[in-house]
Formats: sequence, C-alpha cells, structure tokens
Amino acid sequence: MTKHIINTENAPQPAHTFSQGLRKGPILQVSGQGPMDPETAQYIGEGDVRRQTWRTLENIRAILEAGGTSVEDVIMFRVYLRDQQDFAAMNEAYAEFIEAHVPSAQKPCRTTVFVGLPHDVMHVEIDAQAVVV
Repeated sequence: MTKHIINTENAPQPAHTFSQGLRKGPILQVSGQGPMDPETAQYIGEGDVRRQTWRTLENIRAILEAGGTSVEDVIMFRVYLRDQQDFAAMNEAYAEFIEAHVPSAQKPCRTTVFVGLPHDVMHVEIDAQAVVV
C-alpha cells in the first residue's frame, strides 16, 4: 500500500520533520496539533483551555477533510493536557465540538494524558486517527 502525505493550508504547517497527516490504505493519522491559528501562525487563547481545545480540533478537522474524511470517521483522539486542572474545560469544549461535528452521535474513542508540552503557551495538544470510508 502506498502512503499519501496530507497537507493543507487550512491547518498550521509543521515546524519540524513530520507531516500534518499521513494516509495508508483506509487509515489516516493526524499528527499532534496545537492551538495555532493557521492564518497567522500564532498560538491563540493563552490561558483559555476551552478556546485552545476548539482551535486545536478545528486544525485536526481541516487535515481530516484534506485527507478525504471528517470528524465523523475518527476512531481515536488522544488529548495531551499540561495541567490536570484544565480537564473540565477541555472536556466541555471537546464535547461541544464532537456534538457539532459527529451527526451520528457515535462518539470516537479518546485518551487523555497529562504531560509537558513543547511551547509554554500551549495547554493542549491533540492527535487523531480516522478510517477513510
């Protein structure tokens, strides 16, 4: 099976040596995304985990769509949070996003872990795996 790199200007460009997304067969893996505005290449929402979560998920959605799929087809999200105290705010924004973008109401799986993140302004990073139907 051939691998296809997914790249879109509607999500932040990778700053390092990885792809925004990679599809092999029906599997599309989206690299970890953060709360960066793709138009300005600036992190947004410093201190506002809800806003950062929503922006991060929008970046993932753009990559999914560039790869021929949607949030509806995500089977797994992995959420990386800097601070355990941010869990409730992240979870609320995540739930609203899923409700808005998964019309079947068949929620994807999710794991949330608490970690250090690569930039001080980042409170959340999320990656996703989807099956392209």
